[in-house]
Amino acid sequence: MTSTPPEITIYKMQGSGNDFVLIDNTEPGIHQSQMPNWARCICRRSFGAGADGLIFLEPAAGREQVDYRWHFYNADGSRAEMCGNGSRCAARLAYMLGLAPADHVLGTDAGPVRAIVDTKSREVQVQLTTPRDYTPDIALTTQDGRGLHVHLVNTGVPHVVLFSDQADQEDIDQIGPALRYHQRFAPAGANANIVQLTGDDSLYVRTYERGVEAETYACGTGAAASAFVANALGLCRTPVRVVTSGGEELNVDISGENIYLQGQAVLVYTAQLNLPAVGLASE
Repeated sequence: MTSTPPEITIYKMQGSGNDFVLIDNTEPGIHQSQMPNWARCICRRSFGAGADGLIFLEPAAGREQVDYRWHFYNADGSRAEMCGNGSRCAARLAYMLGLAPADHVLGTDAGPVRAIVDTKSREVQVQLTTPRDYTPDIALTTQDGRGLHVHLVNTGVPHVVLFSDQADQEDIDQIGPALRYHQRFAPAGANANIVQLTGDDSLYVRTYERGVEAETYACGTGAAASAFVANALGLCRTPVRVVTSGGEELNVDISGENIYLQGQAVLVYTAQLNLPAVGLASE
């Protein structure tokens, strides 16, 4: 394994309240086998830097048709195929560090993702992977006997969409796990979104995320999934303005099989992380 220094530069970023720690892995060369533990240690609230996920950025291999690639890990150390808000943050940082031009392609486990960084604002747009596995009108019964009517689509990762007239009144701490771990979506499980229609082109979305195992302030692929389902069912027109539980806005534009997600990607701070202090002794 590559030897690492006692300190490493980290970049804390957030997209609509979805927060991440990013590491430019060009020089430290953290081995992939170490990355899950790094995510668990660094993402711990109060004891680490605290984040919904950890992202390593690396130069692309010569054969890849991308400008760079990432390794994305949820806070619990599980690897995720894709993250909409995380990809927007990664794109902005890659541009800032000179890893890629403003208009570039990021390599993810879900496939290549095109990103366009607005150099005059904090806005970043990403073209998500083509939606798949769309399954509307699924009738479910939860373990406590509650009947739910939901919809499924994969916008990079699988998402269940549940419409509600009063999303803020729903107990997401109970509904979220019930959907996330439901046998219908086994073995991988799915993210759970509670969605409220707020206009003919606007939604309010709350998301319970796999890997974080809690409600997050925002989820980019969840916002995209919710907008896609609402549009497919004829409930709203595109582009869709999505307000997340953190109060931030995301714009989802649907054009045929293409979904574009746009919103702010903010660098909160750059810091030197003391690795032993978070349980990562120099290796």
